[in-house]
Amino acid sequence: MPGLLRGVARTAAVAGTATAVSNRVARRQHGRWARQAAPEPTPASSPSPFPVATPPLSPSAPLTDDMNDKIDQLKRLGELKAQGLLTEAEFTDQKHRILSD
Repeated sequence: MPGLLRGVARTAAVAGTATAVSNRVARRQHGRWARQAAPEPTPASSPSPFPVATPPLSPSAPLTDDMNDKIDQLKRLGELKAQGLLTEAEFTDQKHRILSD
């Protein structure tokens, strides 16, 4: 019986080690493929889907038009993010730009 338990324990240790090594290799390989497939864009090189500066409001323009413009821009921004065209960082950056004006 002790020989049987020793054999079972050895088999379990070998199988566990093999599984751990296999998983580590798969994660490393997946990371390499991800880096090769989609290099991260630099913030300076990616064009902004929205203008950075908005035109100044004329004194006669009501405040609600400005708010409606911001809401429309935020909706378009959300649609671009939902389509996967913007990353979370780009979405947050553009949202702050829109709301800070």
